[in-house]
Order: sequence, then C-alpha cells, then structure tokens
Amino acid sequence: MVDQAIPSAVVGVGYLGRFHAEKYAASNKAILAGVVDTDEKRAQEVGESVGAPFFADYRELIGKVRCVSIAVPTRNHFTVARDFIDAGVDVLVEKPLTANIDEARDLVDRAQAKGVILQVGHLERFNPAIRRLESVISEPKFVECHRLAPFVERGTDVDVVLDLMIHDIDVITSLVRAPVERVEAIGVSVLTDKPDIANARITFANGCIANVTSSRVSLKRERKVRFFQSDAYISIDYDQRRAQIFRKPAAGAGWLDIRGENIEIKDGDALADEIDSFLDCVRTRTLPLVSGAEGLRALEIASMISAQL
Repeated sequence: MVDQAIPSAVVGVGYLGRFHAEKYAASNKAILAGVVDTDEKRAQEVGESVGAPFFADYRELIGKVRCVSIAVPTRNHFTVARDFIDAGVDVLVEKPLTANIDEARDLVDRAQAKGVILQVGHLERFNPAIRRLESVISEPKFVECHRLAPFVERGTDVDVVLDLMIHDIDVITSLVRAPVERVEAIGVSVLTDKPDIANARITFANGCIANVTSSRVSLKRERKVRFFQSDAYISIDYDQRRAQIFRKPAAGAGWLDIRGENIEIKDGDALADEIDSFLDCVRTRTLPLVSGAEGLRALEIASMISAQL
C-alpha cells in the first residue's frame, strides 16, 4: 500500500544510477522521493523520466528519506554514505564499498553504531544462476572464473580488480566459506593508467584454489565460472543463462556413466531483486544478503590482489 511505501532516493544517476531510479519508481514498496546528480541537467532528465523530484546536492534529502541508493563514482562513496549513515538513513552503496579499506571499515563501524542497514551492491549475488545453484555448490576444491568485457570509459577511475573482478571475488568467497590464506596476481595496463586485465590465484584456508581472470579490454563479453568439487563439476555461463552439472557416478559405475544435467535458468531482474531485498531489510531491520561486512571482506581481498599488480 502507498502509505506503507518507504521514502527512498538515488544519489548519482549516471549509467547505473538511472536503472536504480527506475526500479525504485516501479516498486510498490518505495516512494522515490528524489534523484540527485551533480550534473543538474542529468538529474532533471532522470527525475522527469521517473516522475521524481531532482536535486544537485544530496544533503537536501537528509531528513526526507528512510533509505538511499548511492551510485556515485567510487572515490565519493565514503563521503556520501557517511553523511547518510550519520543521519540514520539506510544505505545501499554500489560496489566496491569504498575506494580503500580504511574508509570501508569506517562505514561498517558507523552503520553498526547507528543501527543502520548497510548493503553493498554486489549484483551477482542476485543473479538467477547463482541463486539457483548455490545449494548445489558445496565445498569446491577448485574454481575457474573468467569475466571479460570490451572497453568502456565508465569505471576506469579504479583498476580492473575493483571494477570487474570484485564481483567474482564476492561470489566465490560467499560459496567457498573459508578465509583467504594468500593471493598471487599479475596485471597489465593496456588502455588506462591502471591495470585493465588481471589474473589472480586465491588460496583459501580450507585448501580451495580459485583462478580468476578479469579484463575490460577484450573483443567480446564473457562471464563464466566453473566449480570443481568432490562429487560434481558445475559450470555457469551468466550471459547465456545456461548451467550444467556433471555428477560423480555411483560407487562401482564407470566414467561412461557420467551424465550432464542442463539447468534452465529463468530470466530475472537481478537489480530489481537487489533493491527489493534492500527495501525488505529496511522494513524488517534484518541483515542484508550482502552486508557492509561482506562488502568489506571482498574489498580486502581485492586490495590484496591490487597490491601485487
């Protein structure tokens, strides 16, 4: 019902923030009380397209909203999120949580002290393929992951690890469920002054090893991850919405008895699901699927990798 809808806002309505605004505007759980962008023309354009007030200064919304999505450049995540958290406003901040670990820890501590919901926008956690197969993936021993994309200028304020690889770092660590013991990494700067392609070998305390490659200078787009565990091999193609499971044959059976199972991944809207989940957490005061602490964990591992590039 409208009188139960949560007053919400979106700060930063560039490429991704515009989609956030559209999802809030379409949700019956929210009232989009405003969109914000330092580019006043852009703020007006998006605001008018979704039927919401528009602002150039996010501080004008403090006291008027219960929750906010933050989709500003990474370097500004900390300042904007801090101001809303200090005002008692629940925050969904796009990944990475902040530009560095100290800022991320500060936000997590502030949110805990204020009793504020802090969710990090690691969108792949809401990917239908991951949600469908997370119950099948159990104690993997080896993970192979490729995330390749053609070059776009958006996101190049950080290296490819914080831009792209951090998605897979978050998903893999959530499924391996063990601390990281060490990382080995290499990266190359191709079109920017920061590494644009990188490979990392992540060793977990339980013995699992993940080999992760990310590139933002590839000719074609590819997003695939493969999990190898004692009883099965699971392959997920995010873009093709396709997955396969090859299970270990029963005792006494030969390798010819191995059969692949094709898994149908239904179309979904991961961003709408992410925002819907956030709004539920705001209402019920429950821990988000990707909490600030988990966003911090992903950033810590990403920073370990970046430090070697």
